[in-house]
Amino acid sequence: MSQSASHENNVRTGLVYGLLAFGMWGVGPVYFKAVASVTPLEVLAHRIIWSVVLLLLFISWRRQWSRLWALMSDPRRLGGLLITALLVAANWLTFINAVSQGEIVAASLGYFIIPLFSVLLGVVFFSERLRLWQMVAILLALCGVANEVVTVGRLPIIALTLAVTFGLYGLVRKKLAVDPLLGLTVETLLLAPLALGYLAWLGYQGSLHFAHDSPLLDLLLALGGVVTTLPLVCFAAAANRLPLTTIGVLHYLAPSITFLLAVSVYNEPFGSHRLITFAFIWLALAVFSGDGWLYQRKRVPVLQGG
Repeated sequence: MSQSASHENNVRTGLVYGLLAFGMWGVGPVYFKAVASVTPLEVLAHRIIWSVVLLLLFISWRRQWSRLWALMSDPRRLGGLLITALLVAANWLTFINAVSQGEIVAASLGYFIIPLFSVLLGVVFFSERLRLWQMVAILLALCGVANEVVTVGRLPIIALTLAVTFGLYGLVRKKLAVDPLLGLTVETLLLAPLALGYLAWLGYQGSLHFAHDSPLLDLLLALGGVVTTLPLVCFAAAANRLPLTTIGVLHYLAPSITFLLAVSVYNEPFGSHRLITFAFIWLALAVFSGDGWLYQRKRVPVLQGG
């Protein structure tokens, strides 16, 4: 097989993995609706515990115990992963709670905002300079948030919490520069004692759902590990094969699917004020993506010539 054919095959494989990853993240609300009878905190605890089980099996399969131990023996990285563990737990809990409360549209808004918030974090923490159209995109997004405040009378707390926690999570992870799966393994291991303690407390109080409701619900709660880990495995495989610009475009697939599920399947209200908010955000993302695409096209010839 020629080098170009091998590259094309690699890209196609990466695209399949990317579509699987973001597609699974997009349909996530279906799973969390199925376990909505369980309190969000218990769902979160099961998600952590069963993710630990699955991730440790995956570490064994990849024979990465030495790398995992080295990571956990590094005080700086372990401290950083404790911060990211708390951030991802807050993000997961917010999303689970949003689905259970019928606020999936608000959750999708949060994930649409993430790329724009990440740019702001780059300016603040990495001294990155905003290009003109990036500034326009951020101003459009701020107009969308302002519309929500004016028309509803309050900040879009769910959307902003999801954007801020995930954005900060990505920022700290970037500084730590750890393998995605190894990092998630350490994060869930750090959260596991809290999760186990909470489940034990629920059992002592007699309010634990697991093993007390139905075998089907038990199975669904145990599948929380698959729901958490499998998309990340696919994402890691895609990220190793695709350019960042393609990954950036695929990112919008997940909140788009989530949004369509909320409106067409779960019949969440989507009034004119929310339409205006989303119109600003979508326009901001179109400007942001278009600017990134043009900027990349200008840079490629220079890189090739160098």
